[in-house]
Amino acid sequence: MSQVFNFSAGPAMIFPEVLHKAQAELTNWLGQGVSVMEVSHRGKYFMSLIAEAEKDLREIYNIPDNYRVLFLQGGARGQFAALPMNLIGQKGKALYLNSGHWSATAAKEARNFAEIDEITIVENGNNTRITRLDFSDIADQYGYVHYCPNETISGVEIFDVPKVGNAVLVADMSSNILSREIDISKFGVIYAGAQKNLGPAGITLVIVREDLIGNARKETPSIWNYAIQRDADSMINTPPTFAWYLCSLVFKHIKALGGLKMIAKRNELKAKTLYDYIDSSKLYRNVVAKENRSTMNVTFVTGNPELDAKFVSESTAAGLQALKGHKVLGGMRASIYNAMPLEGVEALIEFMKKFEAENLS
Repeated sequence: MSQVFNFSAGPAMIFPEVLHKAQAELTNWLGQGVSVMEVSHRGKYFMSLIAEAEKDLREIYNIPDNYRVLFLQGGARGQFAALPMNLIGQKGKALYLNSGHWSATAAKEARNFAEIDEITIVENGNNTRITRLDFSDIADQYGYVHYCPNETISGVEIFDVPKVGNAVLVADMSSNILSREIDISKFGVIYAGAQKNLGPAGITLVIVREDLIGNARKETPSIWNYAIQRDADSMINTPPTFAWYLCSLVFKHIKALGGLKMIAKRNELKAKTLYDYIDSSKLYRNVVAKENRSTMNVTFVTGNPELDAKFVSESTAAGLQALKGHKVLGGMRASIYNAMPLEGVEALIEFMKKFEAENLS
């Protein structure tokens, strides 16, 4: 088989340069004669690693000094529960903006811990789009406002930051974290599972404004309590050290590539190249409005479920892995996160052209 390109939605492709470095020092990290997986998480070498990882991340994302960076576990689903326990404060309810599957799932979990109001902001159909982003007239009554700027299943992305007045804005950026520059100061909390743009599964990044820490409910489990985790350097329990290490390598690689300005240019070019082909095709179609098309997850269908299944089978055999769409929507989905090179997108398009020529009736 020729080169394989992995379009998995997550766990997703990791930069090959990062994997090669990890491979090279797998059994002899920093000349110690042991793997990074075998050293104490409280030893000087690993403590130095986590300090440098945070420093690199702060530089990449331009994180203000009044924000804390936590490297936790439990994935985004864990944060679905942690958020209301930490943030609900004196205002006993939160507002969730429903743009698709994951924002709805977050709201469902939060209801176990707080009163939740939910507003649907997506109009589904042949031109799926976001319908509303200004909530400044109602947001102040809520402890926080939560949204998901990129819905991986439907391939819908919200590029503008919702207007919420003085309310605390919370974002689940699991699938578009570090994909472009953002103004961190517009958010109270940003959280993301690592397995799409940060590294392997196991680490959950939480960026939280300092003044929001310390108000957790007394029944909040210590592992979800932001204040306890902050004071313990995110290590109230033994952390997933190898995943943390790989994230640190990803941060350094992003810096070496030129930071998020260059990452964003790469991502925009990849997405435009693929969407332009889909729009010109007579076989494939994407049903998301152009202004809300995701740069990370490109969804498309042929309109024939049997033909979609054939596409997935033949593309896999051709070395284009994990193009099957989510079971909720079907069709195909090409996840083109930071690590996916333009060559992968070009290889996919060449296959799509061949498949179209052979199957267009």
